[in-house]
Amino acid sequence: MTDSLGHVRELFLVNHHALPPLTVAIAVGALLPKALASSHWAHRTPRTALVVWSVLALSLITSLSLAFLQLLLPAADSHQLSRFVESCIFFDGADCPPLTLSSPADAGIRVWAAFAAAAVAPVAFTAVLVREFLSAKRRRARHGELLRLVGSRQPELRATVLQHDAPAVYCLPGRAPQVVVSSGALRVLTEQQLAAVLEHERAHIAGRHHLLIAAAAAFGTAFPGLPLAHLVRTEVPLLLEMTADDRALRRCSRGTLATALYVVASGQAPHSAVAAGGPSAVLRVRRILTPHATSSPASWRALAAFPAAAALTLFVMACCSVPGITDWPSK
Repeated sequence: MTDSLGHVRELFLVNHHALPPLTVAIAVGALLPKALASSHWAHRTPRTALVVWSVLALSLITSLSLAFLQLLLPAADSHQLSRFVESCIFFDGADCPPLTLSSPADAGIRVWAAFAAAAVAPVAFTAVLVREFLSAKRRRARHGELLRLVGSRQPELRATVLQHDAPAVYCLPGRAPQVVVSSGALRVLTEQQLAAVLEHERAHIAGRHHLLIAAAAAFGTAFPGLPLAHLVRTEVPLLLEMTADDRALRRCSRGTLATALYVVASGQAPHSAVAAGGPSAVLRVRRILTPHATSSPASWRALAAFPAAAALTLFVMACCSVPGITDWPSK
């Protein structure tokens, strides 16, 4: 029994530096996303919410990398890495030791395995992201060729008109971006409503929102099963639509934009495009028509707490330890 307890204690002492990044990974991967998705302020300030979702995604990748690194590093290197960061960051560099990890000849394959494992999460995400970018680019190129064949450019609208009965307005982003309007939309939208949805689509192009949509899709594919991955994939496109709505509201009234979105809500757009309508239109119309109540001090504190907490977790992850306990094994 004593030997078993000793082995458990030795395992914990060797790997306790992995506990902070593992804790952060659980928090940002499962706990914080649900709280953020259910919060009211996210839809009031979609740009801030997008920043928070991005920080959470980066925090997950970083925490997973550091956890794998610390779990597989030899004990001496694990403690030295944590002692180095603790002394140089937490104590203002007053006693900053040199960082000299074991050479491959001394530590063997374990050090290489640790760094290879640490690279799995960022490399997997990068590979999926590149694949998503290239796939989206090919889809846009094919649809662009189709538009050149069947669409007609209208300089006065700064858009391409596509003959189709269903009212639809969408943009095709990329190097040669263009806004596409169906003939059905031209028939049912007023001049002010058409201007509103066109401004909405130009906001997508100006903000290069298709890049964030592709990144969110790649993140969801790279980390399937995690609440953060699922919510990033669904919330980021919705928040980008709300951001474009807010941009359009600078040039039109709430009623005009809401009516225009309702009219084009049923319109279909290709997978490579970003449409003004779509399944989120009803939620966005309700948001546009509902005046934003003045936020209470408590809600503003909650709003500020998310980025602050995310920044703090990044700082803790960099240490991979708990200040003051890096010398446990030597005691």
